[in-house]
Amino acid sequence: MDELLAEPGREPLNPRRGDIVEGIVVHWSGSALIVDVGAKSEGVVHYEEMRSLTDTEREALKTGDAAHVFVTDSESEGGSLELSIDRARGEQGWHELQRRFDEAEVFDARVTGSNKGGLLVNVEGVNAFVPLSQIVEITGDREQAIAQLSEYEGRTLRFKVIEINRRRNRVILSERAAVQEWRAEQKERLLEELQEGEIRSGRITSIRSFGVFVDLGGADGLAHLSELSWERDVDPEAMFSIGQTIDVYITKIDKESKKIGLSVRRAAPEQWDEVVAKFEVGDIVPSVVTKLVTFGAFARLEGPVEGLVHVSELADRRITHPREVVLENDVIPAKIVRIERDRHRLGLSLRQARTDAERLGWMFNQDGGIIRMPDDVAERFGVTQEAMPEAPPEPEPTEEPSRVADDAQPEPAPEPVRAVSAMQEALERAGVTEQDFGGER
Repeated sequence: MDELLAEPGREPLNPRRGDIVEGIVVHWSGSALIVDVGAKSEGVVHYEEMRSLTDTEREALKTGDAAHVFVTDSESEGGSLELSIDRARGEQGWHELQRRFDEAEVFDARVTGSNKGGLLVNVEGVNAFVPLSQIVEITGDREQAIAQLSEYEGRTLRFKVIEINRRRNRVILSERAAVQEWRAEQKERLLEELQEGEIRSGRITSIRSFGVFVDLGGADGLAHLSELSWERDVDPEAMFSIGQTIDVYITKIDKESKKIGLSVRRAAPEQWDEVVAKFEVGDIVPSVVTKLVTFGAFARLEGPVEGLVHVSELADRRITHPREVVLENDVIPAKIVRIERDRHRLGLSLRQARTDAERLGWMFNQDGGIIRMPDDVAERFGVTQEAMPEAPPEPEPTEEPSRVADDAQPEPAPEPVRAVSAMQEALERAGVTEQDFGGER
């Protein structure tokens, strides 16, 4: 210091309270930082005035490093300056936060603590607050949400300034707004990057009765219920859990509506291929009807493989709905008429299977419905059917009915009885005749 002061034209500075100056680290004891700011005496930054530094930043401090400090007291009892890195950062931080607010910038910051209302975050030396409602992954009621806050301390999250008031020393941040904006940007990128037909890995973010939403790295796609498994009537909540990583097949990309269609089952086609490899076009395969739709009936063959029996392939007659021939859970003989390996589809026919099925022991009614199946098929599918009745005995001959004599005549029918109305009887008893009415009734 004496050598520096001895340099020509070099005079010591006289920093005052409230000044922000740049100094040089002279010594770091682990609890206090000694900084030369060019004054007659060196300044001290106590540990409590450098909380805005991360552990890594504090550990990296060494002699000769530059440091911006805020002068909190220029006349301490020991004669040294009282300095603060936090206050220096704060003054600069307010300007930086105002800029980020004006430009709606999204940035990363570290959570320093929490209270019952939300998270505490230090941004450029300024203490900011994140309300519970602005935290993305908080779940449950208020008590459960508060219990989760302590888990955030020390984590670095993405934020956006949604309110700033320097006079009231108030800065409100939102993780939710930042994530929404960031995801919107990522979705635009993904919509250009993704290709239909490719397989991607993603994380399940939501499970609904109609399917699951999967995050592909900034944008969610929907795997509909029908695309979760090769089997039907599956329960999404029983199959998956939030946060689970799965492979999905990109089925559709709609850039106008910004929607991404996904399939879980098509991401693992080997299961379908292995089962279908056992069949050939023309095979008659016992199948279970799983669902009826206006255009046909879906039937499950072996394992997870299903095919469609088109309404025109159910019977030889014209029908308006599949229920006229089959019902759900019916076991039917289905003839494989088409195998589309690239689209993982099977075309089946009950109508074309009838002739061959009858030779195998199947029985049909006149409308084309199944009335009986082979015993081995019934046993395999757990179907109970009544035993076939034995042939009824021949009727015994009856005696020849007695012949009626040719001269026998039927008894004559009794004379019809003339009905007399109650009114007429009453008139006659009163001595009133038709002539009294001019001969008219």
